[in-house]
Amino acid sequence: MDDRSHLGRAARPSQPPKLQPGDYKALIKVGYGCNEHCTFCHTLDVRPIDGDAEEVERKIVRAAELGHAMVVLSGGEPTIRPELLRWAAQVAGLGLDLGLVTNGRALAYAELTDKLVAHRLRYVYLSLHGGSAPVHNRLVRSDAFDQAVAALRNLSGRGLDLTVNCVVTRQNLAHLRGLVDLVAAFADVTLKFSMVEPKGGAARNFELLVPRIGAVAEAVLAAAAHARQRGVRVQHGGIPRCLLPGLEDSYSDLRSHRYWTMVEIGEPDLFPVDDDNKRHPPACAGCSLRGGCPGLYRGYLDVHGDGELRPVTDRPRANSFNYTLEAVHEAPEATCPLRQGPLGVTPWERGRHLFVRRGPAIARYRADTRDFTDEEIAAVKHDLGQVYVDAARGPAPQDFARELVPLARSPLCAGCPHLSSCTGMFEPVFEDIFTRDDAVVRARLAELGGDVLDLGCGDAPYLDVLAPRIAGGAIRYTGVDPDEAALARLRARLPPGAALEVGDAEALELGERRFDAVTILRSYNHLRDPDRVLVTALLRLRRGGVLVVCDNTAFGLARTPAQTTRGERSSVRREHYRNDTAVEAAGRIEAAAAGLGVSLAALDRRDIGPGTSNQWLLVYSLA
Repeated sequence: MDDRSHLGRAARPSQPPKLQPGDYKALIKVGYGCNEHCTFCHTLDVRPIDGDAEEVERKIVRAAELGHAMVVLSGGEPTIRPELLRWAAQVAGLGLDLGLVTNGRALAYAELTDKLVAHRLRYVYLSLHGGSAPVHNRLVRSDAFDQAVAALRNLSGRGLDLTVNCVVTRQNLAHLRGLVDLVAAFADVTLKFSMVEPKGGAARNFELLVPRIGAVAEAVLAAAAHARQRGVRVQHGGIPRCLLPGLEDSYSDLRSHRYWTMVEIGEPDLFPVDDDNKRHPPACAGCSLRGGCPGLYRGYLDVHGDGELRPVTDRPRANSFNYTLEAVHEAPEATCPLRQGPLGVTPWERGRHLFVRRGPAIARYRADTRDFTDEEIAAVKHDLGQVYVDAARGPAPQDFARELVPLARSPLCAGCPHLSSCTGMFEPVFEDIFTRDDAVVRARLAELGGDVLDLGCGDAPYLDVLAPRIAGGAIRYTGVDPDEAALARLRARLPPGAALEVGDAEALELGERRFDAVTILRSYNHLRDPDRVLVTALLRLRRGGVLVVCDNTAFGLARTPAQTTRGERSSVRREHYRNDTAVEAAGRIEAAAAGLGVSLAALDRRDIGPGTSNQWLLVYSLA
């Protein structure tokens, strides 16, 4: 039975459309003034600027309209604003929880803390940069340590989401253990170590304040080991995951804290959070940990480069991600509720949000995955056009042609001035693009003859094409795969005369045998070392022989919450080491040929893009 109900579910009419509140946070900057003067302050250059109180109040209302569950006030230092309790009351009156990003000094006063908790204070992100007064006070250039610790005492034990954030600089790099010991007294506190950002004060005093990222990683690993002994939960931010073995999944950032939007002073609307102050340099391209990794701060990369990074390339990664249904809205079919309605264009992430229209109903989805970067998600959605509605009944689609409904950009988007920045409106396309595109691969395989080497054959997804030619003697087939169970299943289905070899494609032991065709069919992205395999494949080809490579790239699935839950509970293991498209694969193939000094002629190439399935094809002949 087709499970497409979330494409056309009736929505409750409302003006303006009210989104169903989730557990996302909005970060609202109220001003950049502060009662401390941290050496590394990243807002040093704008400290005199404070937000107008009414502007802050409008933004609080906007956060409620968009469906946030919490408003987090930040600065500068939000607790020095005289309007703090008024804003807190407004937040609570709108049915939202309150959060603070703070140095904690004002929260040393129990009366204020009590009032804020009464106004639904539920989240505090408190700055504390050392376990003793000399260390902390040196960094904040104020006699603030005792008040920060008093704030911790006032906040602990109230059931809050409570994080102590320590910015790691050259000044406190050797003193992280002391902070672990201090935090150990508070069982409900998470301790986060954050790499200092070379901005503001840290940019002005880069050499004095900014340590090498490798040294920071070593210090954090040592502090985390001590924290395990003391029972302290440790997280990290701004440090590449590849430098923190054992702590790779303990990263903490705006997304892991469930922030959806943020807004600076003077900005007209709430904007999606981003990591534009950080970069993944070329060294990160093949890293298995890239999805949730911050990379390096731009300012650090500009000075020190990426030589300290240690990319991890031997772990499988995801090849799909979920867009989970959040709400359904109504809008007249000829209008766009983003451009022409109260939803607006700016609050919605270009990659992570997905709006799907079917008639007057518009389903809104969101992708919270950290298996992919924001840039990768946006590329899959917009550049490659690989987003689908999941109509499967099981934890994962098995028959893409029957169970996935392609999504395409709505005609409403044509000519829109926001086309390149907007999350966009999508519509279902009821067309079997998978069978259509796969027919091209099948036609190519039907032309093969002679000795054929099938690398990573697995269960041989194209056996129905190859088997008649094997049985008729047109093909002498050799399949290679490391999975003995898969080969046992395949052996029972193969015609007599076909050969199977157990082994990795990266380490073939086939003597001096040469082949008229080498195929890598839906297994290319499963290869640990594709460059090595491609060299081997080309060396095995006879002159005039054919190399056929096809595989699938990453895709997004629009799902109901129940489908997402089923999928995430599935025990299906990851087998992809990359999500290359024909572009990357062709680059590797041609580089391998150049390294061997051989010439290839391109016979066929099918790239992925909007309107195609997620399967690509490359066919070369050895000149």
